Amino acid sequence: QVQLVESGGGVVQAGGALRLSCAASGSIFSIKAMGWYRQAPGKQRELVAQISSGGSTNYADSVKGRFTISRDNAKNTVYLQMNSMKPEDTAVYYCNADIGPSRGWGTIEYWGQGTQVTVSS
Repeated sequence: QVQLVESGGGVVQAGGALRLSCAASGSIFSIKAMGWYRQAPGKQRELVAQISSGGSTNYADSVKGRFTISRDNAKNTVYLQMNSMKPEDTAVYYCNADIGPSRGWGTIEYWGQGTQVTVSS
């Protein structure tokens, strides 16, 4: 069984910063891509940022230059540093990871439970 546990959400004023963390635990042989998605009320879930096992990154245009994704492979943890935050960043943020549970198996996509981020104007 694999779990993704997020932390770091909360309320911040516009222009402020937050750092999200997501730790994977359980039966893990390897972790491929890890990422963050968000879903605002009444909107579809969207990709915020993604990072490969080798460190290549991909960002939504709306967060480029403000958000930074990183990972610590030794800790099976992915981070999202959010700076210069805007009210439109308000959403539930979900961690996502492609995890191989055992040698020779393919990967399975896992999701965290979500953490609320609210940016006040």
